[in-house]
Amino acid sequence: MSASDPVTGLLIAIPTVIVACRGGAALARRVGQPPVVGEIAAGILLGPSLLGWLWPTGQALLIPPESIPYAGALGQLALLVFMFLIGLELDLGVLRGLGRTALVVSQASIALPLLLGAALASGMYATMAPEAAGKLPFVLFIAVALSITAFPVLARILTDRGMYHTSLGALAMACAAVNDAMAWCLLAVVVTITRSGSALDPVVTVALSAFFLVAMLYVIRPALARWTPGTGRAGRHTPDAERDGLLLLTVFTGICLSSLATDRIGLHALFGAFVFGLVLPRGSLPVERAATRLRTVVVPLLLPLFFAHTGLRTDIGMLGNDLVPWLWAAAITAVAVLGKWGGSAVAARACGQGWRNALSLGVLMNCRGLTELVILNIGLELGLIGRDLFTMLVLMALVTTALTSPALNRLRRREVRGLVLTPGSALVPDAGAHSDRS
Repeated sequence: MSASDPVTGLLIAIPTVIVACRGGAALARRVGQPPVVGEIAAGILLGPSLLGWLWPTGQALLIPPESIPYAGALGQLALLVFMFLIGLELDLGVLRGLGRTALVVSQASIALPLLLGAALASGMYATMAPEAAGKLPFVLFIAVALSITAFPVLARILTDRGMYHTSLGALAMACAAVNDAMAWCLLAVVVTITRSGSALDPVVTVALSAFFLVAMLYVIRPALARWTPGTGRAGRHTPDAERDGLLLLTVFTGICLSSLATDRIGLHALFGAFVFGLVLPRGSLPVERAATRLRTVVVPLLLPLFFAHTGLRTDIGMLGNDLVPWLWAAAITAVAVLGKWGGSAVAARACGQGWRNALSLGVLMNCRGLTELVILNIGLELGLIGRDLFTMLVLMALVTTALTSPALNRLRRREVRGLVLTPGSALVPDAGAHSDRS
């Protein structure tokens, strides 16, 4: 292999990125942050914001330019698997029994950020939008970008803190599930508007999208339920190892074909992977094992390439010494926090929650993480935002995610464990609850 061979470059770039992101994740854990904060930061530091600024030659050696397109493609493939896993883990059934609190908070947690984001984007359009970006898709995209909650990161934070099975954790997961489902639907609308070449294009895209969803729900889902090993005919006489391998192959093929379908429809490929995760039967051990294999192999080995790809697109130096870009960045972060944290907390308080629980729920809903980076990369690829605004929004995602743990520590310092949910959705301490210092 020659030095300019992309495979040679990948053999250098992949270990570099994996080690950097793993190191960032480990450091983040040590300071009480979610691992994704360290991974995002590591990706940024590998790009022009630090390594490319301090040592351009070293950056070219560690991440050879000829390997970047291929590394980006592998990162996108891992991203499809990640979106599939989000869909598989997204259970709207958690809403059952949570009453009007979950409904009101989930709606407020997306409505207020949408309104504030749209107002901010309208003021930004003249100076911050790319020339080719239309005002309506630009405003809608910024509004959606500020309304995202990182469902998988939220689940990890709740698990690490022992809050996943508390009533507060259940309520946060329910609100985040509804929030993410609505946000992805709104993003699909933005993508459709942006890619439309004629007045009929949005109509055709909507019709094809509806057909795709109907086919996935009423054709593919029942077929998968009948075929899934362990629940149907396919699992009766097949050895476990062979059966699991066949299912893993089927799942990965389904991710690819579903992604291809939504890409051809005019949506983004990520939507197909997400929907395939939603329709895949749950409660089957072979399915869980297939998902676990993807989660433990593809995600840690290839998803860091997405962080690096994002980091190469993020250049803090583009904001320069001028105060105006930094003021815009501060305004974006302030509006993002006010919309998500404020909207969720006020809605929860209006539904009868105490201020501590209401503010804690707002903190959790304000977590954006990797999901935000996915949205931002779509916006950059569609030409809706430029590199400078992309950088500002990435910084916002990093700040709001990093804010989650210390804010929870502050709010829950004298928390009692073992909260239970009453029929009226009020959070009350369970008998025998004890102090939580996490």
